[in-house]
Amino acid sequence: MSFALSVAPMLDWTDRHCRFFHRLITRKTLLYTEMVTTGALLFGDVPRHLDFSGQEHPVALQLGGSDPADLAQCAKLAQKWGYDEVNLNCGCPSPRVQRGAFGACLMGEPTLVRDAVAAMREAVSGAMPITVKHRIGIDHQDSYGFVRDFVGTVAEGGCETFVVHARAAWLDGLSPKENRDVPPLRPEFILQLQRDFPDLSFVLNGGIKTDEQLGAWLPQVGGVMVGRAAYQDPWCMAHWDRDYLGQSQDALPEREAIEEQMAGYIADWKGRGLHPQAITRHLLNLWKGQPGGRLWRQVLSDSRLLASLSVAELFAAARQARLSVEAEEHASGDQPLTISACA
Repeated sequence: MSFALSVAPMLDWTDRHCRFFHRLITRKTLLYTEMVTTGALLFGDVPRHLDFSGQEHPVALQLGGSDPADLAQCAKLAQKWGYDEVNLNCGCPSPRVQRGAFGACLMGEPTLVRDAVAAMREAVSGAMPITVKHRIGIDHQDSYGFVRDFVGTVAEGGCETFVVHARAAWLDGLSPKENRDVPPLRPEFILQLQRDFPDLSFVLNGGIKTDEQLGAWLPQVGGVMVGRAAYQDPWCMAHWDRDYLGQSQDALPEREAIEEQMAGYIADWKGRGLHPQAITRHLLNLWKGQPGGRLWRQVLSDSRLLASLSVAELFAAARQARLSVEAEEHASGDQPLTISACA
């Protein structure tokens, strides 16, 4: 099973609070956790890593690891905690991940990935999807034949959905940020994979910059995954349910209503001892591109106000700052962000 639209797993960004916020904007887009390593689950605080709100469904857990037995145990945990999908990270090029011999490194070991997928599928019951997120190659191994053979081998383990970031990962010489932009995009590889493996589903990640491109690609592939654009301009998702995901909507969600719901959500978590900034940091671009959007962002990120005001007072101050700007005046200086290259 694959979802037509998803928001990419992004380290330090797509935590449970971010996902709760995004779910208020889009009801049917698949949301991903940050990558969670097998070691963090097997030897760490499982509830801290796996607990989430029921409102977040559909939600997928992305795992980082390479040992089939460990991944199988973690997949079983994911199902126990109620996740809708488990995804294996075979695309992250960061030095830390390379030291752990997983992420993009695994593209050089397709039989190991195959065995890991098979072990995870055997560990879970029912039809819980086990998916793989990967690049089209690593370093100079970036021919179509390389990614074709990788997919063919991994599919033998029972993987039916592949999320393909349509760039190679250069493991030496580029930073993780550069790896999102410098290696050339080859989305045509995904189209060829679909022709070569008609029984599998391929989700395109990377290089979608406009709504027009999103609408153009969706009919051609199994799905599209959007990364930083969804985080940096979350309102770009407001019409996805209606326009792309078959949801009947009389009206789009309203920013004001989401603002109110998030104020209550933050107050609840503050009562549990969580600092509001752990959540407000995800909301800074709710009014991006709108009159007063910059002032709204300034209030919600002001450490002095966060420390001195109640949540209700903080949001009242942010709202007052936003509304103080004349409607015709885009004082924020920001332009609405169109969908851009994914994570």
